Amino acid sequence: MSKTYEFLKECETFFLATINKNTPAMRPFGAIMELQGELYFSTANIKDVYSQLKSNQAIQIVALKSGTRDWIRINGKAIEINDLDIKQKMLETCPVLLKRFDSKECQSFALFKIIEMVSELNINGEITKLT
Repeated sequence: MSKTYEFLKECETFFLATINKNTPAMRPFGAIMELQGELYFSTANIKDVYSQLKSNQAIQIVALKSGTRDWIRINGKAIEINDLDIKQKMLETCPVLLKRFDSKECQSFALFKIIEMVSELNINGEITKLT
């Protein structure tokens, strides 16, 4: 398990920033999965975030560990993944998603993989770059 994934799981909630035309847009997320060293998150294809990701793949994720000043910042690009096996794995890893998507075939279930990812992890004031 990568340090990036471990940290995000410990935080429970992270904030995903996208570009909405020329303006940043940020919202909270909680479901994250690491599979074969790559990070995935999901959303519904009826949401603004989905349209923003399709229009501009650039993302930033930020999370702060509760009760500390430790944080992570992740930059990368999000590409949509339509592999049903990976979608099923996401539902198994994050069962809370079953409240929104009843199966891997759900028409509104959109899955994204983060590529070209660079993370900065700040633990006790010391920043470490992770790739």
